Amino acid sequence: MAITASMVKELREKTGAGMMDCKKALVEADGDMEKAVEILREKGIAKASKKADRVAAEGLTAIHTEGNKASIVEVNCETDFVAKNSEFQDFVKDVAVHVLEQNADSVEDALAKTFKGEGKSLEEVLKEKISTIGENMSLRRLAVVEKTDSDSFGEYLHMGGRIGVVVVVENSNDEQLARDMAMHVAAARPQYVTRDQVDQAEIDKERDILKQQALNEGKPEHIVEKMVEGRLNKFFEEICLLEQAFVKDPDKKVKKVLQENGDAGIATFVRFEVGEGIEKKEENFADEVMSQVKKK
Repeated sequence: MAITASMVKELREKTGAGMMDCKKALVEADGDMEKAVEILREKGIAKASKKADRVAAEGLTAIHTEGNKASIVEVNCETDFVAKNSEFQDFVKDVAVHVLEQNADSVEDALAKTFKGEGKSLEEVLKEKISTIGENMSLRRLAVVEKTDSDSFGEYLHMGGRIGVVVVVENSNDEQLARDMAMHVAAARPQYVTRDQVDQAEIDKERDILKQQALNEGKPEHIVEKMVEGRLNKFFEEICLLEQAFVKDPDKKVKKVLQENGDAGIATFVRFEVGEGIEKKEENFADEVMSQVKKK
């Protein structure tokens, strides 16, 4: 029986399982929807998918480098307890290796590719991990960065992987300098390398806010523009790596530290902080217990 996209969609809505899992189950069930549901339940996939609506805001980052390429990943779980589990930690490291070996360019790409020669996709392995460990988990994001032989990677994992940073330092093979830059990025949270990378719309929005602030302070119109430009420079110093005060020597800006090391520069950086941007549901423990009691 031909398996249609609408059938796959329907099964996914019923079980919450992945598209490929649903298609395989339908093929195995010869198009029988109820049998396909049973197949997914038997494999533990439907059970795992029920955990998908639970917030996974804990987890770890991991970095893997090989030659002139480096990968960085963030894998989430629900609790800090699991994040500290050696099985989960090893899995996150393996995912970083997988992403680099497969040269994955997106989460979807990484999930679809065969994981560690097991004959299964990463998505399938992840579903098995969810069933085994009993928590929702997800590969949230990834990046692969490249350098040349004259550049160096700066890598840094803070708090065992709560924050992960990879920096590409141009025209320098100074490993300590590269690591210092990665540690700085972890601490200072820059969003861009230079002010030229900041979107003009973002600059205009900030300028308007600063102008209104100055006017609200009762500053005369003729000095507001100068004040705004001065405060805008402070804005760039907060978000642009090269303009930030270097964390190991606040009297110097990052660009000055790089200048003191020949022609060194920053090509790019990636900074992942576990759970950033995820709205974590806060629950009262007593209420949670009572809700479970009422279900029985």
